[in-house]
Parts: sequence; C-alpha cells; structure tokens
Amino acid sequence: MLLLAAAIWGFGFVAQRLGMESLEPFAFNGLRFMIGALSLLPLIWFLQRRGRLKGVKDSGFLPRALLGSSVCGGILFIAASFQQVGLLYTTAANAGFITGLYIVLVPVLGLLLKHSTGSNTWIGCAVAAVGLYFLSVGENFSVTYGDGLQLIGALFWAMHILAVDHFTSRVAPVVLACGQFLVCALASFAVSLVLETTTMAGVQQAWATLAYAGLVSVGVAYTLQVLAQKHAHPAHAAIILSLETVFAAIGGILFLGESLSGRALFGCALMLLGMLISQLPLRYLVKSRHEKAA
Repeated sequence: MLLLAAAIWGFGFVAQRLGMESLEPFAFNGLRFMIGALSLLPLIWFLQRRGRLKGVKDSGFLPRALLGSSVCGGILFIAASFQQVGLLYTTAANAGFITGLYIVLVPVLGLLLKHSTGSNTWIGCAVAAVGLYFLSVGENFSVTYGDGLQLIGALFWAMHILAVDHFTSRVAPVVLACGQFLVCALASFAVSLVLETTTMAGVQQAWATLAYAGLVSVGVAYTLQVLAQKHAHPAHAAIILSLETVFAAIGGILFLGESLSGRALFGCALMLLGMLISQLPLRYLVKSRHEKAA
C-alpha cells in the first residue's frame, strides 16, 4: 500500500505543476484536499453501516478523532503549503530531492520519541538519500528561496509521518484520513481568501488535475498511507514513500516530455536498494527466529 501511495504521489507532481497554470497554490491545495475529504464520506458511511469502524461508539472517540484530525491536518497543511508554494521558486528536481529528506528526518525525530531503529534502517536511509541526490540534483546545487521552503516542508512531512503513526492506533484510519483532509482544506481556503484571487474559469481549466490530485492523490494515496502505517515502522514507511521521487521522474517522462539521464537512473537504483536494505534483513531475522523456535 505504501509503494502504491508513493507511485500515486509521484505522478501527482505532474498534476500539481499543471494545476498551478490555472490556480494559485492555496486555492489548488484547498480544492484538492476538500475533494479528497468528500471522496471518503461514502466509505465512512458504508463502514459505519457494516459496523466495521472500531471504537466509534466509545465515549472518547469524538475527542480522539478531533484531536488526531487537527494535529495531522495542521501538520499536513503546513507541509503541503511549503511544497506547493516552493514549486513556484525552484525546479521539480530540487523540490523532489529536498522533500525526500524526510527519509532521514523521520528516524532522527523518532529518536526523540524513543522509537527503536535498527542499523539496517540507518544504512537504508543513507543509501536512499544518496539515490535521491543523484536522481534529482544536478552538479550546480544551490539553496535558493524555493529550496529553503522545500527544506522547511521536508521537516513537516517527517513530522506528519510520525503524527499519523501515533494516531492510527487511536482513531479509525479512514476517519483520521478524512478529518485531516478537511482540516487542511479549510486552512488552505482561509489563506487563499486573504492572499489569492480565484476564478471559476481557473477552476474549470484545472478540473482534470484537481480530479487526480483530489480523488486519487489525496483521497486514495493518503488513505493508503494511514491504513498501511498501522502495520509499518515509521522509518520504513518514510523510505518507501520517498520513492515518489522515482515515480515523479517517470511521470515527467510520460506526460511532460522529460528524460532520465544515466545519473538519474543510478539514483533510482540506489533508492530501490535503500528500501530493500531497510526491510529485508528484518524479515530474515524474524524468519530465522521462527525456525529456531520450531
């Protein structure tokens, strides 16, 4: 599920770039996250009717859902805003690399929360980070205004992964996903009303990118993230999700006429290797323990 989410987000970079040809950043974010929130309402209704939303009848469910949605949605709003606005001032390659730094920031921040992280995860983080560099950054890397915005955003993407990891065990994942989208959408609309001018003509021109960014990139991918993180270590989740940069490069080739150099292909290979290093040793370790127990 995390790998599928990464693929969807990677292709979503294409939609985000194309969408801003007609809409400004906060309006685009507000609309896409509102579409994502609304797309989950039928699923929540269906699961509620089937009695498959655990804990919804508990007295503490609503406070927990409001708290989780507010925290995750607030962090999501900040991270998505820095990313979307930063794309106006830097290249997609630099944005992809700097945003992908959350694969290193997640285990570092996790130490503050007393998360246990194996050595293979640290090695996987390092290899994947080097891969991101070769994929996204040319020889003349410099920290521009847009790069700085992306760097701040990367910190909040890391915080978002940890926040989701914390609340998925306390709130039904689909409810948490819908709630955080709604909070992010409302915050984006509030900023857009103050800073931007949005026209119906612009919304109509961006309908295709909004449909993908809202229904698929937000409604499907972020929900996959929340569901999957119930069963995945946050550091492992960060590495897998960072593969969105690889899929963004593929999307650029297919839809924007871009090309991948040998350097970029080498970066893709390193990112895949980093993902494998972070997880395969743990699986073999668990397998060997079971064999010894038998």
